[in-house]
Amino acid sequence: MLRSYFDTEDNERRPFELPGAKPHYNPDRPGQVNHIFLDLALDIPNKSVGGTCTITLIPVREGINQLTLDAVDLQIDSVLVDNVSQPFDYDRQQLTIRLLNPTENKPIQIAIAYRVENPRRGLYFISPDEHYPNKPIQVWTQGEDEDSRFWFPCFDYPGQLATSEIRVRVPKQFLAISNGGLVGVEEVGEDKIYHWSQKQVHPTYLMTLAVGDFAQIEDKWHGIPVTYYVEKGREADGLRSMGKTPRAIEFFSQKFGYPYPYPKYAQVCVDDFIFGGMENTSTTLLTDRCLLDERAAIDNRNTESLVVHELAHQWFGDLVVIKHWSHAWIKEGMATYSEVLWTESEYGKDDAAYYLLGEARNYIDEDSSRYRRPIVTHVYRDAIELYDRHLYEKGACVYHMIRTILGDELFEKAIHTFVRDNAHKTVETVDLLRAIEKATGYNLMFLFDQYVFRGGHPDYKVAYAWDGDSNLAKLTVTQTQAKENKNASKSELFDLKIPIGFGYINNPVQLKTFTLRIHEKEQSFYFPLEKKPDFVSFDAGNNFLKTVTLEYPIPELKAQLKYDPDPISRIHAAAALAKKGGLEVIEALCDALTQDPVWGVRVEAAKQLAKVKLDQAGTALMKGLQDENARVRRAVVEALGEIKTPECYEALKNVLEKGDASYYVEASAARSLGGIISGTFKEKEGEVIDLLKKVLEERSGWNQVVTSGAIGGLSNLKTSSAAVDIILDYTKLGIPQPLRLASIRALGAISVGQTPDKVEAILERLEAISKESFFLTQVAVTSALGQMETPKAIGILQSLAEQTSDGRVRRLAEEAVEKVQKNLGSDKAIKELREELEKIKQENQELKSRVAELEAKAK
Repeated sequence: MLRSYFDTEDNERRPFELPGAKPHYNPDRPGQVNHIFLDLALDIPNKSVGGTCTITLIPVREGINQLTLDAVDLQIDSVLVDNVSQPFDYDRQQLTIRLLNPTENKPIQIAIAYRVENPRRGLYFISPDEHYPNKPIQVWTQGEDEDSRFWFPCFDYPGQLATSEIRVRVPKQFLAISNGGLVGVEEVGEDKIYHWSQKQVHPTYLMTLAVGDFAQIEDKWHGIPVTYYVEKGREADGLRSMGKTPRAIEFFSQKFGYPYPYPKYAQVCVDDFIFGGMENTSTTLLTDRCLLDERAAIDNRNTESLVVHELAHQWFGDLVVIKHWSHAWIKEGMATYSEVLWTESEYGKDDAAYYLLGEARNYIDEDSSRYRRPIVTHVYRDAIELYDRHLYEKGACVYHMIRTILGDELFEKAIHTFVRDNAHKTVETVDLLRAIEKATGYNLMFLFDQYVFRGGHPDYKVAYAWDGDSNLAKLTVTQTQAKENKNASKSELFDLKIPIGFGYINNPVQLKTFTLRIHEKEQSFYFPLEKKPDFVSFDAGNNFLKTVTLEYPIPELKAQLKYDPDPISRIHAAAALAKKGGLEVIEALCDALTQDPVWGVRVEAAKQLAKVKLDQAGTALMKGLQDENARVRRAVVEALGEIKTPECYEALKNVLEKGDASYYVEASAARSLGGIISGTFKEKEGEVIDLLKKVLEERSGWNQVVTSGAIGGLSNLKTSSAAVDIILDYTKLGIPQPLRLASIRALGAISVGQTPDKVEAILERLEAISKESFFLTQVAVTSALGQMETPKAIGILQSLAEQTSDGRVRRLAEEAVEKVQKNLGSDKAIKELREELEKIKQENQELKSRVAELEAKAK
């Protein structure tokens, strides 16, 4: 499953375990579920489904006299065991069957006749309404984590694996797609009955059904059908977005050492999907927001990554199934790392390295601003809380470190062993360790103990000095993650073997590499070298998950930025240079922006130029506006908004007025243009509002990316009542969903600095929207309220937390309450000081820029 990210801005780490968290275990097992057969009829107009769920169970022992199944808000009509009616109790959460005859050493067949109307979760009915008359009619499921129980009675936990069948009656104009192979299609009056059979075992959360008037695009891999289902009229987008699937199936069949194991692979793009995608066995569901038009494909690899992520799950998660949610990193970490593996194969090692850096940063952001937790933990309120950046991105980084320690050949051997030994079985983290040891002889418990079974990562500060008299290089490495505690215990420190490279600028560049055991809070190392190195590369290759602060002289950092063969080391050098500031640094970063062969390094050079905060940085940045890579141009326009000179303003205005081949560049220009309006640029506010209004009226585009950027630009106009009125208009029902969600979030951003009457209008709108049930709307409202500085936001958040049926929304709302409470330290005087501070910053930037120019001329 790939979910959306919910960013937080709080720099204080909170505990992962919220009130109500407790240890979770799989329930006692009454036996092995052998087969599940759903025989259903959909009533789409009434948003209901009814029929029979038949479960074949092999009892674990004789004498069991009751069975307890998960079943939420269903109407249970009858229960038969081996065709004999049974008494039962039902509390709308669990169905308890009181067996007339205790179990014997033979299978039993449990047939439950039931109905469900307008289910809260699990099964979703999509249809047009007065606000969205063009919405398609669709029905689709989402089982992970424990939502299958909302649409059929079952033993709803991943430790039970069974074959399954779904036979479903739908209006004949619709297709019905499910797991496994199609047994047959039967016409009955105005309806059709689709019968699907999944012959390989899988858990209930991977059982799926998708119904709609889809266009069907046929493809193949080694004779196995590969099918893409999209809304009619979007066939070209479907092929553009998913067309690499057969190649990816071949890639992962080789990479995982196990041929694709199912009779077909279907990808169904559905409306209003609550995640990015879901890897139901042989039938992945994807959000239709992933479908790319021609222009979106210029600089959007997110869809390709999504397709790859869900496909990799067909092995990690579907073929090899986690036994308990606490071990979900095994599948989600590998699916995320598979995005890196695919990027390396498709676009090269440098792109893959930059992709992995992004994964590490996403995790580190959550760790530093939200909470820190072990990857493997069974203490939580709802299992869905585990589906965070620790599970996905940190998990991916752990797989990469395993690969680094083992080497490519042994890593593949270990993965092949793990998949082959555990195909069609359930696993825990220890099974991965055992497979690694079995295949390679390596015991990696030391790595798992540090990165998987406890929270955190090392934060390194690295200082370098050269003693020319003795030809000695001195490297001092400090682990700063325990800096609050001067007497850091060993358990807070990491014990790793880190490669250090001393670089010499030859043709080609040469690295003299040493491996150091870094295990103390502070350690100094001395290296006798024949001559002074040109640069120093800490963690050469950058394979370990960490943060690093480089305290090197400017000449070494400039040499590293230009010559280190590893792009991530060049990025670290750029960050260290930016902290030093000055025209010499701007020149070095400008060279990287215009000359580095890796687009990711050029992106990072643009970001670091923005941090130098000199007018000359804006001049240097403008050279990047002509970069052939749209992602670099996007980084440049975002950075220009930070420099805030008249030239930067005109450059951003020009980009937005003339347009760009990339939707994302235009969107970023719109946001930056709004952000630049403060201090000495306040007189430009009316001009910017007019331009952003024009963008909103004329550039709807793919997924409302550009118009959402315009809303983001308006939200940066913190004291503009006119901007608030425009944003409020775009939060109304009927506005295209992506634009509406962006506008809801923007209300929180712009609320800071508004008059009391405008804050009241914002609160009134957000309170009304908070009563809507759609998951993404609730998340947007929570995000908006969490940015506000009024106690009234707390009441709305608390009400939302109490009423929502979604554990993720409840947690986000509770976290947002804490943010608002912290924000309440702000008052009118502080807001005025912010505005005054912004003016002083700009005046200081202009003054520092003139001084730097004079100093440069004097040299």
